[in-house]
Amino acid sequence: MPINEVRAFNRFYTNLIGALDYSKHLYTPYSLTESRVLYELAHSPRTDAADLRAELSLDAGYLSRLLTKFEREGLVGRAPSEVDPRRQRITLTPRGREAAALLDERSREAVGALLEKVPAEERPRLVEAMRTVREILGRGRAPHREGPVVREPGPGDLGWVVQRHGALYAAEYGWNADFEGLVARIVADFAQDHDPHLERVWIAELDGRPVGSVMCVRDDAPATARLRLLLVEPDARGHGLGDRLVSAVVDFARDVGYRELVLWTNDVLAGARRIYQRAGFTLVAEKPHRSYGVDLVGQDWRLPLQKGTVE
Repeated sequence: MPINEVRAFNRFYTNLIGALDYSKHLYTPYSLTESRVLYELAHSPRTDAADLRAELSLDAGYLSRLLTKFEREGLVGRAPSEVDPRRQRITLTPRGREAAALLDERSREAVGALLEKVPAEERPRLVEAMRTVREILGRGRAPHREGPVVREPGPGDLGWVVQRHGALYAAEYGWNADFEGLVARIVADFAQDHDPHLERVWIAELDGRPVGSVMCVRDDAPATARLRLLLVEPDARGHGLGDRLVSAVVDFARDVGYRELVLWTNDVLAGARRIYQRAGFTLVAEKPHRSYGVDLVGQDWRLPLQKGTVE
C-alpha cells in the first residue's frame, strides 16, 4: 500500500539523516537546528528573526535563546531592521561566517562520501528520484523561500561565472573573447589568493541552478572595496536578484569595515546601472575606450560607507 511505502521511506531516510548527524559526524559543536540557522544566515543577504522563525518553523522563545547564545559567542549581530524597526535584523559576524563555511564544507564532504557509495551510473537516477519527490510533494505548498537563493559558491561555480560571462556578453553585446579572458583572470586571482574575511563571491540560484553572480574584493585604495562581476541570467531577471546581489556586497563591505565601495562598468549596461543607482552609488567619472572588439564608455561609480577599520 502507498501509506506503508511512504512510512518505510520515512524510516529509512530518518536513519540515513541520523548517519549524517551534525554534532557527531561533522565534528562541530552545533546541533542540527543551530547548524540550519547558521546556514540560513549565510545564504540570505537580509534576514530577520521573523524570517528565521517562519523558514525553520521554530518557537520564538527557542530561537531567541539560540540567537542570544550565538551573539554571546560572537557569531551574530542584532540590530533593528532597516525596513521595519519593530523587527530584528540578524547578520553573521566574520567569526560566524567562518563557522557557517566550515559547516557547509563538512556537510558537502559527508554527502560526497555518501554518494561515493553509489555507482556512478546510478547517481543521475538517484538525483532525479529526489527531485521527483520534492516536486510532487511540494505541489500546492507555499514556496520554501521567497524568491531565489543567494549563496556562497560551491565546486564548479567559479568556472560557471567565467563561462556565463563570456557567453552572455557575446550574445547580448557582441563582446569578443578578450572579455572572457579578463573575467577568467579576475576569477583565477580570487581563487588563488583572497582574504576570506574581506573578500567574497555570491552565487544566485533558481530552481537548483546558478543564475547570477557578484564579487567583493579589496581595491588598491585604502579601506576601499570593489564590486565586480555582477551577472543575472536573462531568464532569471525580474526576481530582484540583481538588487539582492548588490545588497549582499554592500552589507558585507559595510559590516567588515570598508569605508567606500567602488565599481567600474560600461554605459551600455543600462540595467546594471539602474541597480547601482538604487543601491546609492553615484557616477564619478566617464571615459571612452575600445575594448572587447567594440567602442564603449567606461564609468566609475562610488558608494561611501561608514567609517571602518580596514587598512
